[in-house]
Amino acid sequence: MAGVHGHGATHVRDARQYGDLVAIADPRPPEDVDVPVYPSLGELLAATEVDIVVISTPIQTHVPLAELALRAGADVLLEKPPTASMAEFDYLSKVLAETGRACQVGFQAQASAATLQLARLVADGGLGEIKGISATGKWLRKAGYFDRAPWAGRRTLNGVAVVDGAVTNPLAHSTAAALLIDGSLGVDDIRSVETELFRANDIESDDTSTVRITTTRGTSILIAVTLCAAEQAEPAVIVHGSRGRAVLNYTTDTLELPDGSQTLGRANLLQNLVEHRADPAVPLYCSFAATGGFTRVVEAIRLADEPTPIPDTFIRWQGEGPDRHPLVHDVEHWIDRAANELSLFTELPAPWATH
Repeated sequence: MAGVHGHGATHVRDARQYGDLVAIADPRPPEDVDVPVYPSLGELLAATEVDIVVISTPIQTHVPLAELALRAGADVLLEKPPTASMAEFDYLSKVLAETGRACQVGFQAQASAATLQLARLVADGGLGEIKGISATGKWLRKAGYFDRAPWAGRRTLNGVAVVDGAVTNPLAHSTAAALLIDGSLGVDDIRSVETELFRANDIESDDTSTVRITTTRGTSILIAVTLCAAEQAEPAVIVHGSRGRAVLNYTTDTLELPDGSQTLGRANLLQNLVEHRADPAVPLYCSFAATGGFTRVVEAIRLADEPTPIPDTFIRWQGEGPDRHPLVHDVEHWIDRAANELSLFTELPAPWATH
């Protein structure tokens, strides 16, 4: 395990359940662990033979740490977003080819039976002609979220790409799931990416955005997300078909279809990687190569202009200290409209996007 705080704690539990946790690398040693702890992954790999390395560390460290693990002969479970640029994606792809190792990426929704069933339904024509796919995310993140680490809310750190925005990190599953449902996972499956990035918080990255992806099959995928909602809501991926629409709530693995709804289970990504090691015929749910389309979106956001500040007249602040957070006026309404109309914020137009 590399990185055991925050989401890394979930991976620690999984490692104990699906494998034999032998060592931890983290500059902040966790308490109450019964395995050796090293301050860096390099020191861990020099001292310990491992089969799998789980990397749950800051975004800008993903590629160098993954390369260390792969060249040490380990397979890797790499948290999302896997890389912060296409150049990093291409480089790590070459390392994977050179080492012959496997890399699973931590998009848990790709292992959801609900996501996979919706992807099959779309591919089989069950929803008729697909008019488009949209994804919504209405989350609330407080000041403490952006203050938790030096890289949080940053586009770059010390000259290195981070690209930690609403679309690329906290709500990245929305984009990844939408691309899976469309069957557009690869680098070459993306025709174009349009971005409209805004921010209400005093950060570098976006916290309220629309992104429109056009895939080579001609599907329009509209992502509309915010971290400045009045209340936290379940994110959704919506397929607009000529025979009706389907809604995936990927955090609860719930699928709403024209003829009813159902809640399905999901596989565990680490367990799947363990099974793939034992038998390469077992496919990975989210291989590194299958995040190429998503990385094209990350690259477009990395290269886009800095997010536009939302005018103060459209923001209401609540809370104090680490609980302080902005509410963008009526942002939920504009996200729903963007999703339903497959339109960017300026095309609707949302007043704070055109002010």
